[in-house]
Amino acid sequence: MLAAELAGRARPLVSRAGPRVMVAGLGNYGLRGTRHSVGMAVLDRLARQLAVAEGWRADRRCCADVALAAARGLELLLLKPRRLMNLNGLSVASAALQGQGLVSLSPPHFLGCISVSKAEIYNLCPEDIYLVHDDLDKALGKVAIKLGGSARGHNGVRSCISALRSNEMTRLRVGIGRPESEVTVSSYVLAPFSAGEQERLEQVLAQAATCLLEHILRRRAPAGEPGDRG
Repeated sequence: MLAAELAGRARPLVSRAGPRVMVAGLGNYGLRGTRHSVGMAVLDRLARQLAVAEGWRADRRCCADVALAAARGLELLLLKPRRLMNLNGLSVASAALQGQGLVSLSPPHFLGCISVSKAEIYNLCPEDIYLVHDDLDKALGKVAIKLGGSARGHNGVRSCISALRSNEMTRLRVGIGRPESEVTVSSYVLAPFSAGEQERLEQVLAQAATCLLEHILRRRAPAGEPGDRG
């Protein structure tokens, strides 16, 4: 119900008018469609749900694809880093905190991106950021919200914690399951979803996007916005 309602009310933004939240889909930019990049697939599904799927643009200042949307008085900055997983945090931190001098590493040139200036870009705190990433310890179809804490071995989350110098970011963990037999974890996460998994994937992505959006709006949308339920 909420997703259908918002799909008709979401709109692209050209300027900031209210509270803002960043949603970063973690993954390997050049390896779309793999298990490790399922966070980026969730962002694509969320953009469709918010009617901004055609609004993605490359932001060279933070080396990422970004799209802006609004729902119930809240601005949503959707971000997909144009970097490998273990450098995703540089894009997230560059977009959020560069102007506050908190980025701990100088972003390298990658995929045509350039280092950002010292000017603040989107002015967000770690508490304003959601990270969407794969989780080996959950079966495909399972999603869960985690409120801050350690990286739990995930290199993309570790990169974000290091670059932001904080572990306060909320995470949406999207289950991909563990490999069977003698397949290594590295080979498994960097491989595309199997044919059987692909049959379920669209439903999983829709579930993850809805879970994420509902959680954001419950926690962050301004009180009293039209359409809010008590």
